[in-house]
Formats: sequence, structure tokens, C-alpha cells
Amino acid sequence: MKKLMSGNEAIARGAYECGARFAAGYPGTPSTEIMESFATYPGVYAEWSPNEKVAMEVGLGAALAGAKAMVTMKHVGVNVAADPLFTASYTGTNGALVVITADDPSLHSSQNEQDNRHYARFAKIPMLEPADSQEAKEYIKLAFMISEQFDTPVFLRSTTRVSHSKSVVIIDEPQMTEDHTAIRFDVEKFVMVPMNARKRRLVVEKRMQDLRRYAESFTENRIEMNSPEVGVITAGMPYNYIKEVFPEYSYLKLGIVYPLPVDLIKQFAARVKKLYVLEELDPFIEEQVRALGIEVIGKEIFPYTNEFDPDVVEKAIFGHHNATPRVTDIEIPPRPPNLCPGCPHRGLFYTLGKLKVFVTGDIGCYTLSFMKPLEGLHSCICMGASIGMAHGMSKALGEKGRGKVVGVIGDSTFLHSGITPLLDMAYNKSNAVIVICDNRTTAMTGMQEHPATGFTLQGEKTFGVDLAALAGVLGIESIRIVDPYDLKNVRNVLKEELAKDGPSVVISRRACILFKREVLESLKPLRVDTDKCIGCRLCLGLGCPPISWKKADQHPVEGRSKKQPDGVAVIDMNLCTGCGLCRQLCKSDAIIEEK
Repeated sequence: MKKLMSGNEAIARGAYECGARFAAGYPGTPSTEIMESFATYPGVYAEWSPNEKVAMEVGLGAALAGAKAMVTMKHVGVNVAADPLFTASYTGTNGALVVITADDPSLHSSQNEQDNRHYARFAKIPMLEPADSQEAKEYIKLAFMISEQFDTPVFLRSTTRVSHSKSVVIIDEPQMTEDHTAIRFDVEKFVMVPMNARKRRLVVEKRMQDLRRYAESFTENRIEMNSPEVGVITAGMPYNYIKEVFPEYSYLKLGIVYPLPVDLIKQFAARVKKLYVLEELDPFIEEQVRALGIEVIGKEIFPYTNEFDPDVVEKAIFGHHNATPRVTDIEIPPRPPNLCPGCPHRGLFYTLGKLKVFVTGDIGCYTLSFMKPLEGLHSCICMGASIGMAHGMSKALGEKGRGKVVGVIGDSTFLHSGITPLLDMAYNKSNAVIVICDNRTTAMTGMQEHPATGFTLQGEKTFGVDLAALAGVLGIESIRIVDPYDLKNVRNVLKEELAKDGPSVVISRRACILFKREVLESLKPLRVDTDKCIGCRLCLGLGCPPISWKKADQHPVEGRSKKQPDGVAVIDMNLCTGCGLCRQLCKSDAIIEEK
């Protein structure tokens, strides 16, 4: 049977087909759908772990018990998981362990553009990279096979374009495997004290030598010989781009990108007159090929940044685009991202922007509030960094920073990596306010569960973490809960907490407007009474999508030039959710409920 599948769906399907029944991960674009898809198959266990480090440890524990385990995350998640990952290379797996890193060239939904192929070399772990959905399904199977054969974790690297684009996949029947899980005692292999780790270090090096030999005959490393004039070494999605533009070239298409098949590369290079290495982001393959003494053309013509497309490849090689562009260039007005109508974050960040405090931000929808007109966030580094940075800033500033520093973090992000820095704040007596934006879900990646929602990934009811009680246990004495729809109370509470000594936590609690499970009160959309509008534009300061400005020569009200010199505000009632923030700002009571 054939089916149109995204790369993420295909990875999940391939894992299921080859007998994997255990998976853990943390949601992060572009990897999220792997776990969501895998969780739908019968007889599997799938969980959202609190963060990627925990997911890696959970997966490793399952693998040491003999299971085939998959761990999924986006590229920056590997940074979080690196601690157990590097030592897992020493211990091996007993069962099988495949780690998915979904990289994000062009930073479609990320704070950096790191190339995680370097992690494979750094941790001495093999890495496979598919070019389409069919390969994604087959490569996850090969990754599990390699993991079992060589007793090692294996990376499968995807990119945004592979993860989210769809192509035809051949669906196979799932493999019926025997249950090989059992407790196995082997302290020399699994207990990495220095005495044992030194021995395992030698095992890792021997394994890499074996893997290098294996790469030479790996079936997905293949030579496609056409014209001997030009050859290209490539892997992953860029293979599709250059094949579309230059089908007459010869190709060494790599399926395993670490370790590289050295002899195969030398053989291919000897058969072509000019050799290119095409790869997105860093010259990872190129540098290794050059180290073999082979002359190649690479990053001197191909960009270091952003994802490629056929036109990028063609322009790099020819120095110009084809006379007939594949996509018509159409000038469209810029459309910066914005918080949704009715977003509970808007009122909070509107208030923060008016308080003249430095707001250390974090990873979430609310990061968008750094832009005009809200301007309520002033830094964003990585998951959980807002709390530690707020603490460090307040300590460094001392009295100069009293009442001037606020850290903001989402509920899921707080549970991911905000607990320990909050403990640090309490223990070391910080003077900063931390706001937990509790919208009852992991909203930015598509409404995934987390330990405070009360549900598991597979829909099973469970306990939900009480964020206020947790903050109290960590040593925070002043804890307040506010509704971000109540602007006056939010402002008063923040000012009160900023005036106090010691750390405090404010929980801004209201469900995401798109979250269907939470029962939201029925709010009526609002409209502007143009007879009352005085043109003060205060409501525009919210940056709410339904609110716009109609110039004086466009609005229908006549004879009001003194009161409305420039125009009036208008509300698109088809978009308005009735949150009421604009109504609280209106000085003339011009914003009213639609009857």
C-alpha cells in the first residue's frame, strides 16, 4: 500500500514497522509530529518527557533493558540531552537506541541554526540522513539495525524540509518481534566510573573503525554515474535540489553522513573531472573530503546559512538564475508574526512593556512580544534561561537593579528547565520577579501535553503539577496568581512584587485561546462605537489583530474633525474573541459588546 506521508510521519511508521515499541521525546518544531504519530499505533508506549535530557535517559534505560527505543527532539534539544548522550556512546545500548535530531536550516522556528552532524563526530555515534519520506521510513529501520549490530546509539538527522514535506511512502506490515526485554547486570559496561570508562573508551574507538568499514558497503551510500565531467557528493534534501537542476551530473549520494565511506569517496572522485560537495549549513562533509587530499568545490560558492532550493544551487554553480524562474517573484507586503486574537499573553506583556523593567524572556509564543507595539521582552536565549538570567542580572546590579528585573517563562518551559534556576534564586536570595505564563498547554508547538496538564501524550489521565505549590516547595515565599485579562490587577500585582525583597513568582493563568479542552467563558466580540471614539489610539498599542485604524477621510462619521482629527479605531468582529483588553484601555467607553 502507498500513502502520502510527511517525513515525520514516515519516521514514526518505520520505527513501528521494525518492531520499536518505546519512544520518548520533547515537542519542538520540526520534530513534534514524530511522537504524535508514533503514539497512535497499537501496543506502543510513547511519552512527552519534561525535557530532552530526561527523554534521552528514559530511552537509554529502555534500551539497557533490551527494548528498541526511539528518542526525538529538535536540534537545540540535543544540547540539553548531550550529557547522557555522550556517555551512552561508551555504555552501548544492549537493545537498540535511535536518536532523532530534527535540524532547522533557515531558523523557521528556532533561535539558532546549528548543524548537528557535528554531534555525531563529537560523541562518536553514527548518523544517517534521509532525503525524502520513503528514505525516512527506511533509514529509521537501518538505524535500529546498526544500533543492534554495533551496540551503539545511532543518530537519524532530519531537517525541516524533510520533516514537513510529503511524498509517497510504501507501507509495509509491522514486524512481529519477540520480547527480549530483561534486566541484565554488567557493571563494567554500564557503570562509567573512570576505571570502567577507560576500557569502554577503547571499545568506542574499535567500534568506530568497524563502522568506517561498514560505511564502505552501506547500501544507501550509492554512486549514480552519468557524465564524468561533473560529480557531486551530497546527502539529505540538497540531493533532490541539485538533481532537479542538473540531472546529467554524476552523484555520490550519501545515506550515512558519519562516518564517511572514505574509499568510496576516493573511487568516485577519481571518476569525475570536477567535484562539488553540496550540503546545507557547515562544510561538514567538505572538510573531511579535503582532508583526504581531494580537490573539491564547496562553501566558496554555496551559502553557509539557510536552507537551499534548486535556484540557490543553480545560481551558486552558474553565477545566475535560470532565465525562466521556477517560482514567480511576487512582491507581497511584510507580515510579521503576531500573538493570536485573545492570546492571554498580550495583556501581561502590554503591562510589562509599560513598567520600564528589563524582561528576560524564554522560548514560547510570548517571545513575539519583543516586537512593537508591546515591546515587553528584552532577551531570549534558550529553554529555561530567563530565570537564571534574571537572577544573574539582579545579583550583578545589586541595589541598582531592585525592582527592575522580571523573568518570564511558560508553564511547559518552566517544567522543562526552569525548576532548577528557580531553586537557585530562592537559595541565593535573588531580588527578581518570575512570571510563569500558564496557558495550560505547550502552545507554540501545537498544544502538546506536559506534566501540569493532567494528561499523558497518549491521552491517559494523570496528576497535574501544581505550579504554585511547586514554587513554594522550592523556597519561594511570595506567590501570586493573576488573570492576564485583568490589566489593572496585573499591573498592581507586578508593582507590589517588584517592591518586595527576595524572589517572588507571579503565575499568569489563562488557557490558550486555541486550547479546546479548557472550558472558556463565552465572551462576545466587541465593536467600536465611532460616535464615541476620540482617536486616542490607545487600543492600537495592544497590537491585537482585529483592531485597525481607519483614516479620517475613510471613516463614515462626518462633522467630528475636532474629536477625531486623524480617524477612528475599528474592530473586525469576525476575529475578535471578546477578551476585553482594548475595552479596559478605552478612555471614552467607545468599545462595546456586539449585541
